[in-house]
Amino acid sequence: MLLAVAVFAVVLVAMHSVFHGALRLRNRTTASLEEAVPLQQALAVIQRDLANLASPGGTLTGPFQTAPTGTTATLLGRVAPDFYTTVGVLRDTDPWPEIQRVTYRLASPTNDHPGLELFRSVTRNLLAVVEETPEDQFLLGGVETVTFQYYDGTTWRYDWDSTGEMTADLTSGLPRAIKVEIVLTSALTNRVETEPIELVVPVTVQVETDTATPSGGGDS
Repeated sequence: MLLAVAVFAVVLVAMHSVFHGALRLRNRTTASLEEAVPLQQALAVIQRDLANLASPGGTLTGPFQTAPTGTTATLLGRVAPDFYTTVGVLRDTDPWPEIQRVTYRLASPTNDHPGLELFRSVTRNLLAVVEETPEDQFLLGGVETVTFQYYDGTTWRYDWDSTGEMTADLTSGLPRAIKVEIVLTSALTNRVETEPIELVVPVTVQVETDTATPSGGGDS
């Protein structure tokens, strides 16, 4: 009986070790999914917005300008300039077009979670007589910093002003690409230092023109 009890105890210890290891693996997998899914959804929204930028200077679009460091917009947590994107859904009951004015901002969390919360602020009615309050859409929590950079064909820059970047290469004053870096708070990633998550979106908007380009050689 003593031998049977000893064997049974060894079997129970082995079963407990296997069960405890499986439980820890499940918890780690669940935590990874809970962190990855909202991040992937936020990156998808940002990529969609930037990939569908509207050319500045149109009837419903304004300039693409970053705010100088130290301005009110920066102090309020705004991390991106106002930009116009064609991702709006057209409905018969809505008075606004598919073009929306969008920016991104960081705000303090409304609960006890660590880090900041990333919001997408969108204005749909661009023809309103009185400027309407943008609608804030929650994207991601546990954020440390969000940085936008702009590629001019040679270097990455932290500032951009489309009114001074009009060129003859049909870029309409927009950067060639936009890079977004998101750093999550270390309290969520269980790391002392966290690597930034990078998203690079090429900008392929072409400027509208009424100028005809000759297709053949010779004098006319």
